[in-house]
Amino acid sequence: MAEPRAAEGCSCSNTDCLERPLRRLFRGLGRGVATCPWPFVLVPLLLSGGLGAGFVFLPQRQANDIEGQFTPTSGPAKAERDFVRQHFATNDSEGFSAPRLPTEGAYAALIAVAAEGGSILEPAARRDVLRLDQLVTARGYEQLCARSDGTCTSPNPLLPLLSGASEAALGNLTFPVSHGVFLGAALGGVQTGAGGRLLSARALKLMYYLQEDGPAAAESQRWLESFLRDVPSELAALGLTAIQVTYFTSLSRQEEFEGNTKSVIPLFSITYFLTITFSIVSCLRLSCIRNNIWLACCGVISAGLAVLSVFGLMLFCGVPFVVTVANAPFLILGVGVDDMFIMIASWEQSLRKGKSDVKSLLAETYAEAALSVTITTLTDVLAFYIGTWTAFPSVRSFCLYTGTAFVFCYIYTMTFFGAIIVLNHKREQGNRHWLTCMPVGVDKDQAGESCLYNACCIGNCSRQSSQLETKQPESEHPMIIFFKEYYGPFFTNKWVKLLVVLLYGAYLGGSIYGCTQIREGIDLRNLASDDSYIIPYYDDNDRYFSAYGPRVMVVITESVDYWNETVRRGIENCTQNLEGISYVDKNLSESWLRVYTTLAGSGLINISNKTLFLNNLRILFSIVPSFKWDVNVTQDKIEASRFFIQTVNVTSAIDEKNLLSQLRETAEQCSIPMMVYHPAFIYYDQYLVIVQNTIQNIVVAAGAMLIVSLLLIPNPLCCLWVTFAMASVIVGVAGFMTFWNVNLDSISMINLVICIGFSVDFSAHISYAFVTSGESSANKRAIEALSLLGYPILQGAVSTILGVAVLAAAKTYIFRTFFKIMFLVILFGALHSLVFIPVFLTFFGNFGRSPHNIKAQKLELRFRNDKDCP
Repeated sequence: MAEPRAAEGCSCSNTDCLERPLRRLFRGLGRGVATCPWPFVLVPLLLSGGLGAGFVFLPQRQANDIEGQFTPTSGPAKAERDFVRQHFATNDSEGFSAPRLPTEGAYAALIAVAAEGGSILEPAARRDVLRLDQLVTARGYEQLCARSDGTCTSPNPLLPLLSGASEAALGNLTFPVSHGVFLGAALGGVQTGAGGRLLSARALKLMYYLQEDGPAAAESQRWLESFLRDVPSELAALGLTAIQVTYFTSLSRQEEFEGNTKSVIPLFSITYFLTITFSIVSCLRLSCIRNNIWLACCGVISAGLAVLSVFGLMLFCGVPFVVTVANAPFLILGVGVDDMFIMIASWEQSLRKGKSDVKSLLAETYAEAALSVTITTLTDVLAFYIGTWTAFPSVRSFCLYTGTAFVFCYIYTMTFFGAIIVLNHKREQGNRHWLTCMPVGVDKDQAGESCLYNACCIGNCSRQSSQLETKQPESEHPMIIFFKEYYGPFFTNKWVKLLVVLLYGAYLGGSIYGCTQIREGIDLRNLASDDSYIIPYYDDNDRYFSAYGPRVMVVITESVDYWNETVRRGIENCTQNLEGISYVDKNLSESWLRVYTTLAGSGLINISNKTLFLNNLRILFSIVPSFKWDVNVTQDKIEASRFFIQTVNVTSAIDEKNLLSQLRETAEQCSIPMMVYHPAFIYYDQYLVIVQNTIQNIVVAAGAMLIVSLLLIPNPLCCLWVTFAMASVIVGVAGFMTFWNVNLDSISMINLVICIGFSVDFSAHISYAFVTSGESSANKRAIEALSLLGYPILQGAVSTILGVAVLAAAKTYIFRTFFKIMFLVILFGALHSLVFIPVFLTFFGNFGRSPHNIKAQKLELRFRNDKDCP
């Protein structure tokens, strides 16, 4: 039966508005490529070589600064840090104070844990700690140490008491404050008796701060680098038996993070091997002439050329290369191979129609396949470019690299790979062997050869001339028969459908529960590899020193009349409100104004007016010298001042988020202009924007996907199921990633954006196949849709998973997370397309069907409906 004529003009009830001109365009492109294929082969190769030269800029473009890439660009803490730097000077060669630093500082840290469950205060452990201290100081530490009052800042306030002569003093210590000294950050795993008397402690922390102001900064960095290089062997040589030591420096996190990219490079070769192998197996034929091995290999090469071109182009343009971008080639390879399957399948379908002219064959192939490839590419590229609207630079770089790579992958598929199809067809028409390209035929010498020889070198066992082989019609792929005869009828059984509904209910319930348990933010330990030396340090720090959190600055940001008693009461009320937060211990606060007011109350000084208040500050500074770093005094006013509060029990990401939110909200409600700051807040800021950014990107991307669907697939029921699948897959991925120990952070946010594009790829085709089917019943339409698209969807899912599978073996959280979420995206996308949507569609009967007489052939023309490579 002839295909119905297209309606004149544009009708919103059919797809001809965009389909007809696009098909004409792609048909013309196909004829152009078939007419002269070599330029379409050579130009992409030359272009890739030219753009690939951009890799010479890779060392300059690498931007792996953790703070710069994995914290919000406009995070409030960064502005707060700038304010602290501007108004409160530091001098680490004379007046060093760790809590007063605007940054983490330059330091080497060691945690000594008593062996076999003992106490770090036992004699053997104390001796080992002293030997450990001598090891560090012998490295020239005293020449570069941060100083206060002319001496090096002690790495631990208890260090002078660890010698045998001071053993009696240890018995008089209290915790967490002893003789006015805060010990919460010095001792961990503490047991106390009556009155807070210190009985034992499992761990002790040594913090060796170095100068980082002025010319000493470079020397301090070199000292830390040599420390990291030599300390493992020196610790082993020291032979400590009573303690176990873990170590960390201010350089460690960054250095370990920068090493992640190198660890994944060997996985590239494995990925390409697996993908080429899968492609060859998928396209393998028992014929030496009509074998598609070269097409499979060139399809993988086409994706590789896209990676080379885009990475070079981005590096030429100065786009930062972040470690997250190293995930992109794995994803691009999987998607590029998927497009290759589409093109090969459409080409084979055109051959089955009996056409012999290569121009007509490729024109028909492009008309069938290119529109589908265009739709999937457009949805994916939109999802990635929308992902650039985020506060996290690492996400922006990944989305920019990957989105542009998808564009190049599409262009190379339409040009380079199309030309390879033409050249391969000419080889077949010339009856040439796929490997040697030598003519193959039967002559007298071959007539007596074995069946095995004839199958390999002639193409069939019966010794018939292979000239006849290229004219034989193609048969249906066994997988298509499987979906038509077995899979489809099985899932349209009423009891199986009931089981599928129950299965979806369990899936949705588990997903929603998982969404309520999502953990936000990236754990800084996850930026290092699993075997990094910093992981044991983080473990010890969390185990023994998590009871006391950051010592937070509370900064009065404007000049106020401190000498006014009403103002002082307002400041005190604000301080008490901050101390009333559950995460703050009010007994450990430190305020220059409280001490100053106490001195005035005792009658030692008079602060009743401005002049007396400012002039008598020198008395306060002589009593407590460190307070002079907390008050920014000019000639006639106090520009800014600060005091400190001690946080407690900040043991999880939820605690960090709640702490930051409560502190800032309380400070904003204060009648005095006030802010809170700690260097760790730079990283805590991610908790305040990660959910908002993720939802924003998902909503905008989903809206864009729907617009694309409405324009190119204007069927109400189809768009309804695209929307359903998109929402369901996103909820599923977000929920189940929690069960797989994946946090919602800038890494997983990338993948949730990817999730949108892939869910559209799968769901649009299967739902459109159903609503445009010409079968009489809903069950038959579902079976037809599965027979046409079941194997292509399965093949595309497997190729994409293979592209990222090797990342599961990576030793780094970033790459494993990428694999985990991509696996969930593809698994749930395929599950919806092959199980849930076909079953649910059967419940809707004829609702939403097109009134036109649409055949399955038109469906194939529209959506690459057969990806098989016989």
